[in-house]
Amino acid sequence: MIRPMQWWDIEQVAAIDLEVFGATAWPVESFWSELARDDRYYVVADDVQGYAGLWLSLPDADVQTIAVAPSAQGHGLGAQLLEHVMQHAREQSCRRLHLEVKAGNPAIHLYEKFGFTTVRVRQRYYPDFTDAVVMAVAL
Repeated sequence: MIRPMQWWDIEQVAAIDLEVFGATAWPVESFWSELARDDRYYVVADDVQGYAGLWLSLPDADVQTIAVAPSAQGHGLGAQLLEHVMQHAREQSCRRLHLEVKAGNPAIHLYEKFGFTTVRVRQRYYPDFTDAVVMAVAL
């Protein structure tokens, strides 16, 4: 089940974020800040085994973050979250959805299955100097 993220989910979400993203994980305060904004949409899934967030900036939207706890990966939860936020963006009349992902991340294959294509590469973007791949899909 996918539902809107609430303040009481932040501790679990931040723990997943740290486990999945390590040095580039968001501080807890960032999640608080995101939930407070009217132009954001955050959800959690399966008893907070995964989460996703959108920045709605009509006519576009950006996937701010999406992650699944390592123990819950490989069962389609990431696809469910992505499909959910894509549908929400469509319902808000967004025409295009963007995201950024670390080069080499296996999630790139998931994004490609949903029609995302590479728009550009930000070289040496992350703290470990890995490139960031900027992807987009028309909605």
